[in-house]
Amino acid sequence: MHRFAMCNEAFGDAPIGDVCRTLRGLGYSGIEIAPYTLGPSPDRREIRAAIQDEGMEFVGLHWLMVSPPGLHLTTSDDALRRESWGHLRELIDLSHHLAHDLAVAPSVMVLGSPRQRGTTPGTSRAQATERLRDGLAELAPYAGDRHVTILLEALPPDQCDVVQTLAEAAAIVHEINSPAIQTMFDTHNAVCEIEPHDVLIERFGDVIKHVHVNEMDGRHPGTGNYDFAAVLSALERIHYAGWISLEVFDFKPDPVTIARETIGRLL
Repeated sequence: MHRFAMCNEAFGDAPIGDVCRTLRGLGYSGIEIAPYTLGPSPDRREIRAAIQDEGMEFVGLHWLMVSPPGLHLTTSDDALRRESWGHLRELIDLSHHLAHDLAVAPSVMVLGSPRQRGTTPGTSRAQATERLRDGLAELAPYAGDRHVTILLEALPPDQCDVVQTLAEAAAIVHEINSPAIQTMFDTHNAVCEIEPHDVLIERFGDVIKHVHVNEMDGRHPGTGNYDFAAVLSALERIHYAGWISLEVFDFKPDPVTIARETIGRLL
């Protein structure tokens, strides 16, 4: 049976406890958090307690590099690159702390962040990809020790010019060869993949450890004609045990309606 979660960003700066209470009432069992919504100095114990008090599970983090501004993982600026990877190290600590005694599996960190990993002036796509791979490889032991899995997300060409397909993401995962570095599948961001999405899921199921669902235009499931049944069936065929998490880019009409209509569409 699939486990459903939702990212908190659609709820803005609403208290995590209130978000969890709402989601649990609608049939969700997990919450995924965008760190920038927590402010510069989040109270980790308070957030963890709020999740636990509502009987929910902390799934992980996404939108990792939005804040603080100016970070970049593949820049040729060595100092800025070290600072940026240091930020990810801090988020590993946050994810580990929030998951403590709550999650039955490692928490995840979805590394999308197109603006913070794409090429910069004077840097080729190959150089940027190499820096991204090397940074992940260096961070892998630290993440593994803290039961955190970093998920390299494939992003379409209109968002990023580094790691644009699931095949490219999987190749880096296999090259690093660490359980702490895997990939994920996002229905919206797979818009430029050539093969059917259910075929991709079956082909790369060994390294897909998280799934984001949304319509191809970024709205919530049920507002378009995306074939979620095919994706859910493919996940069942590969015996997928991870989370199916709702991440939307259009917050209309409101987060409660989005959450309710989505789970009604997917169940």
